[in-house]
Amino acid sequence: LLRLGKVVSIIPWPVIEGFTLGIACIIFMQQIPLITSADPAAPGEHSSNALVAAAQSLLAADPAYLLWALGAVAIVAACMVIAPRIHPSIPGSLIGIAVVALLAVLIPGPLATIGAIPASLPAPSLPHIDPELLGVLLPAAATVAALAAIESLLSARVAGSMADTGAFDPDRELVGQGIASVGASLFGGMPATGAIARTSVSIRAGARTRAASIVHTLVLLAVVYVAAGPVGMIPLAALAGVLFMTAIRMVRLATVRAIMTSTRSDAWIFAITALITVSFDLIVAVLIGVTLAAVVALRAASRSTGVTLEPIRAEQPSELDSSIVAVRFQGPLFFVSSERVFETVMGVGEVTVVILRLARLERVDASGAQVLAEIVRGLERRGITVLIKGVQDSHSSLFRQVGVLAALRHHKHLFVDFDSALEHARSHVERARATPPPRTDAGS
Repeated sequence: LLRLGKVVSIIPWPVIEGFTLGIACIIFMQQIPLITSADPAAPGEHSSNALVAAAQSLLAADPAYLLWALGAVAIVAACMVIAPRIHPSIPGSLIGIAVVALLAVLIPGPLATIGAIPASLPAPSLPHIDPELLGVLLPAAATVAALAAIESLLSARVAGSMADTGAFDPDRELVGQGIASVGASLFGGMPATGAIARTSVSIRAGARTRAASIVHTLVLLAVVYVAAGPVGMIPLAALAGVLFMTAIRMVRLATVRAIMTSTRSDAWIFAITALITVSFDLIVAVLIGVTLAAVVALRAASRSTGVTLEPIRAEQPSELDSSIVAVRFQGPLFFVSSERVFETVMGVGEVTVVILRLARLERVDASGAQVLAEIVRGLERRGITVLIKGVQDSHSSLFRQVGVLAALRHHKHLFVDFDSALEHARSHVERARATPPPRTDAGS
């Protein structure tokens, strides 16, 4: 409702792809405990970190069980590869799961299954809210909502790129997620987010519209109320096979190659985002990736500010021009480039007049305007007359408020065209040369 969904549009492409690669690695590693032990969910046995849990599972793997599980994974993977080649509409993942489940019934083995599934949902009811706890709950709820919103929008954006379905409405996505979380609470459910794991499975199965989510919900209801028994007999290794293939297909080598060969900074942002996603947390990875991208963008923007000390080149040159320097500003002027601009301009030699040419100056923030004011004051203190040419209407108010114009020696030192400024500068040089230098006493 606050129209905050557009915030996701500022996340750079390398961050999105790094996030996608990291999620793919997490999905892949989360399946390893399912194929290494008949009891993958033993409490306290594995770390909550997917990478550490995968390593722990491999170190404690049962070789015999691992062979059975890898066989199930291979069958599912083969079905997912072969079925679309026969016809794109054939659901290879469902066929693979069905084949493995049937073989598990016909050939008894050690493969762990989904197990018992609740045969009903809790009756809806309004939760009890203690007014005294609202002060404690609201900040925590706001944090959960913010994290859920970020993860949902990232998942939606990644899904859009995977399915090539075009743009999505992030605000509508957030409204839908909010309504879903409120509805889930009536049944004792937890707040939910859009999950790239489930979404990517749907996309790889052919989903392209919102109808996929509705069908997903109806199928889950059917499983709970009608098919809880048969579904509970599906081996976990079969589901792991589906997610293994999904994780592999999420990684597009052409995209990875394009980012890694684009620019060094983008390659680093991509790699760091992926590594932090795997090692720490999804939200932390995105925040760090966006921060790095912002730093790189600011660094590039600071270099785009052009400031050049130019000798005077007039149609009618004058020997007075050797005492005049023109400083041309080009591009934006804001806080990241202000120090470099100040040092460059203050590096002018012993001249009489400096003309600041501002006609090509683009966006200026308060820091940039303050630097201009410091430049004018610093040059004037050195006895150098400063003339300003080409102040744009969009900048004049800021310059006046910050003190750029007040720092000039005279209000007539503002000019619209360069010829007028040059003529006035020459008059200052003439007067300076006509004024005798101050006398010094002999022996002093």
